[in-house]
Amino acid sequence: MAERIEHSGTVDRVEAGRVYVKIISQSACGTCKARQACGMAESAEKIVAVSTPDAAEYAPGEMVVVGVLRRAGGLAVALGYVGALVVLLAVLVLTIGAAGWAEGPAALAALGGVALYYMVLWLCRRKIEHTIQFTITKI
Repeated sequence: MAERIEHSGTVDRVEAGRVYVKIISQSACGTCKARQACGMAESAEKIVAVSTPDAAEYAPGEMVVVGVLRRAGGLAVALGYVGALVVLLAVLVLTIGAAGWAEGPAALAALGGVALYYMVLWLCRRKIEHTIQFTITKI
């Protein structure tokens, strides 16, 4: 299994110490020859901000490879999805089971708990940003 997750893309713009790279991510069937007929293929354009002291060496339109350590990708998934699911289920169990709330108010409280969780993640984004770091190399 590879240590890094890498995607090729093009430099969108360059700012002081930061390079913005446009990546086209495709679904698993994105390379299938029958994708036009079945209509299941989907692709999305994403912009990745890569902090690098060598930002001045990159120019818009240049082809690059953006990479991240696989464990950092796992951490991102855990923070973004697993943590939110845990908060949602915990608030539901506590409000319905322990507090005896009805399902409607408990569901609203659970959604509020998830919103609060994402707000805390947003407030901690600088610390998370230093944990999950992208690398960039020219092709």
